[in-house]
Amino acid sequence: MSEDILNNLAATIKARRSTSSDISYTRKLLDAGPEKCAKKLGEEAAETIIAALVQTDDDLKNEAADLLYHLLVLLESRMVDFNDVLKKLEQREGLSGLKEKVTRT
Repeated sequence: MSEDILNNLAATIKARRSTSSDISYTRKLLDAGPEKCAKKLGEEAAETIIAALVQTDDDLKNEAADLLYHLLVLLESRMVDFNDVLKKLEQREGLSGLKEKVTRT
């Protein structure tokens, strides 16, 4: 399994901007804009929650993969580089969640 799978997926999503929407679901989402992408992310989040509570582990894995994909599509729709998100996580590494939240206010 590749440790870079999310980086690879983010790069593929970015590359889909120049693909025909006739053959690319990702391009259709990007063309629809951030509002549609955010709506899809919300739908996938709800499906992930349902899978976590009442479905199988395999269902949860599938929904979690969909959720990550749609998060990356939303970031691309806003032209937010995935590496910038990773840098934010890196900055938070080793911080207590409670302390980190205080630094954001």
